Amino acid sequence: MRVSVLTISDSVAAGKNVDRSGPAVVARCRELGWEIASSSVLADDRPAIEQYLRETAASQSSDLILTTGGTGLGPRDVTPEATLAVIERIVPGFSEHMRAAGAQKMQRALLSRGVCGIRGTCIIVNLPGSPKGAVESLDVIADLLPHSIDVLHGARH
Repeated sequence: MRVSVLTISDSVAAGKNVDRSGPAVVARCRELGWEIASSSVLADDRPAIEQYLRETAASQSSDLILTTGGTGLGPRDVTPEATLAVIERIVPGFSEHMRAAGAQKMQRALLSRGVCGIRGTCIIVNLPGSPKGAVESLDVIADLLPHSIDVLHGARH
């Protein structure tokens, strides 16, 4: 499975903070045996996020796009809105499962507004911005993702 990881953070994009979430997600994907097609950073800028998601999905270089960051309640947190603007079909079970599992450890996980969906033959998953939250959320759905990609590409259930 080919994965693109996108960190969404104003401070990381501006060079004021070090990206910890993106590398944590990349490392976990590699542990799972998944190929990293790309790893990028963008500011919390909805048009730029939408453009990245559209172009990456259209390039067919990735089966899965994992975003980290921009899913909270802050005024600049626009990752879910950008994702909803580009996906063709929503996959609500992934987001619901990640939030429910996260809430078992930390009630604030319910404040994550991340969404998941499909564009073309690519699944897009919004993960929280904290390294621990991003990896733990990914782990909740990791077993489902390879099968989901297979089915999206035409395999039978």
